[in-house]
Amino acid sequence: MNPYLGTTQAYLSKLTVLLESLDRQQVDDAVHVIADAWHAGRQVITLGNGGSSMTALHFINDWNKSIFMATGRPFRGRSLVDNMGLVMSYGNDISFQDIFVEQLKNILQPHDLVIAISGSGNSENVLRAVRYANEHGAVTLGLCGYRGGKLKEMAQHVVWANVDDMQLSEDIHAIFGHIVMQRLCKAN
Repeated sequence: MNPYLGTTQAYLSKLTVLLESLDRQQVDDAVHVIADAWHAGRQVITLGNGGSSMTALHFINDWNKSIFMATGRPFRGRSLVDNMGLVMSYGNDISFQDIFVEQLKNILQPHDLVIAISGSGNSENVLRAVRYANEHGAVTLGLCGYRGGKLKEMAQHVVWANVDDMQLSEDIHAIFGHIVMQRLCKAN
């Protein structure tokens, strides 16, 4: 007998319930926030830890390439997790809690969009970056899961995966990135 029988169905059932409960207006509003930054020629800056750092990179990979190729309009995306030397330098010389905020000090312009991803919504380095962005005239979008943590309250815009499961939260965040890409690729 296969002890793994039903594993896929169990996971997909949980994901289906979560997708059905997702606040679609919240997602549409977040897509609009990203589209506004793109149309205005602003930077779209992503950040996160662990799996969320990979999501942050995935967003920029998809959006920079695909949106530009589909529309001919540059997408000025960058991620604060892609330069390992810089991340490690700030982590070593200042603190891991400041790896994102220190990078923002160098590049952030008023009205840029900072997309902060944290499954728990409580990663200190993510929160410090959002606080700094808010204080310096940027627009902030937080992607979180669980109860939303401090990020849900601190970010100006939110996409919240209301589930106590990191992988399901990350699934929703990845789906959100694909929604953005497909919608903006069709923008005129």
